[in-house]
Amino acid sequence: MKLTEIRDNPGARHRKMRVGRGIGSGKGKTAGRGQKGQKARSGVAVKGFEGGQMPLHMRLPKRGFNNIFRKDYAEINLGQIQQLIDAGKLDTGSVIDHAALKAAGVARGGKHGVRLLAKGALTATAQFKVAGASAGALAAVKQVGGSVEVTVAPKAATQEASE
Repeated sequence: MKLTEIRDNPGARHRKMRVGRGIGSGKGKTAGRGQKGQKARSGVAVKGFEGGQMPLHMRLPKRGFNNIFRKDYAEINLGQIQQLIDAGKLDTGSVIDHAALKAAGVARGGKHGVRLLAKGALTATAQFKVAGASAGALAAVKQVGGSVEVTVAPKAATQEASE
């Protein structure tokens, strides 16, 4: 077999039917749209329309709730941070914050900051400045001699202060 002998399988490529090009083409006059009616006209989008009957997507019950005030945190596990430290992408000499984690390519999103979670093991001593941290993550960082500065107060503390 030579490079010049390579061909598509028979029927693999099919020319597009040109509609509305005269009676002899087989798709002339109405161009396969039938006669009159909404769908014969141009600019029609009848997606989900059921001829005046209540559409299925409106008949089904709605569930759930989307909180528009929900905070968006980038969640980072201690195991991921340890991998970055081992790879040399994070420096334990400086404070590890949202900007440092973003530069390391791990804190995607997180409009309201970073939240530290306890999955995985941390062996390096590091200082963190994060928006939130789980109790397990705080304990794990303290156990290896590091420190965590939480910038956003937990919900329970803010509710007690307001009462």
